[in-house]
Amino acid sequence: MTTIPLTKRGAESLKAELHRLKTVERHAVVQAIAEARAQGDLSENAEYDAAKDKQGFIEGRILEIEGKLAAAQIIDPASLDAGGRVVFGATVDLEDEDSGKAVTYQITGDDEADIKLGRISVSSPIARALIGKEAGDVAEVQAPGGVRRYEIVEVRYE
Repeated sequence: MTTIPLTKRGAESLKAELHRLKTVERHAVVQAIAEARAQGDLSENAEYDAAKDKQGFIEGRILEIEGKLAAAQIIDPASLDAGGRVVFGATVDLEDEDSGKAVTYQITGDDEADIKLGRISVSSPIARALIGKEAGDVAEVQAPGGVRRYEIVEVRYE
């Protein structure tokens, strides 16, 4: 089984979701199934079918999260000392060479990526172009609209 890189925050988020699914969602769906079953004929009971579908989704998600956590390699960015290089978990301040626009990204695992929060997947084209570079370097990213060039302004390990 291959390891799945996760930041400490990402692992905590998955653990919280797993806890919620096991303690709240699982019990709520069992209650919904019991209520639907009490209504009588199950062959034409839409509420029963919907509750069983939701139960299947919840159980599948629980298994998925448990598998990811079992295979996780948890990396705490604050404990990294990569000598100023961009590595998994690093927060990178960039400047687009064409527009001069400043952007900040943290390189995270696939499950944690959320561009609105400034978190990009380690497997994304931008992250792959940044890995191993230092402040002052220029990273060329192959984007759908052509090649974009970003200057690395600062690398932090938060």
